[in-house]
Amino acid sequence: MTESVTDTQTSVTTVVSRVVEHPAKSVWAVLLSAAGQAELLGEGASLGDKGDTWKASDGTWGITRSYHPCEEMRFSWHKNEDSPRTWVEISLTQLAPAQTKIQISHDHAHADFDVAALTAHWEAALEYIDREAK
Repeated sequence: MTESVTDTQTSVTTVVSRVVEHPAKSVWAVLLSAAGQAELLGEGASLGDKGDTWKASDGTWGITRSYHPCEEMRFSWHKNEDSPRTWVEISLTQLAPAQTKIQISHDHAHADFDVAALTAHWEAALEYIDREAK
C-alpha cells in the first residue's frame, strides 16, 4: 500500500507498507544489518542510539529519535546539510508468529522533494527487507 497526503503547509507525507511472511524479530535483524541500514539511509550511514547523528555518502543525514526493538524506529531525514528536517518512522506489527506488517511513513517532505523518487526509495527498502528476512 502506498499513499501520499499533501497538507496546507505544502508538505507531503508518504506512507508505504507491506505484510511479509517473516517474524518481526527477523525483519528487525535486517533493518539493523549494515546492508539494511545502507538500503534505508544510503551508503555509509547507520542509525545509532537515540540522539546519535547518521550521515550517508550522498549527503543525506539525520538524527535517531526513537528506537524500540522489534517495534519501531524514528529518525530525522535531511536531504543535505542545509535542508529542513523531515521525519521517518518505521513500525513493525507482528500479525502472526511468522507474519509482520512493515510500515514506513516519511512526514513533512517539502516542495523540493521528488515524491515519486521518495516513494520508490521506501518501496525498494520494503522489497529488500522482505527478500532478506529469514
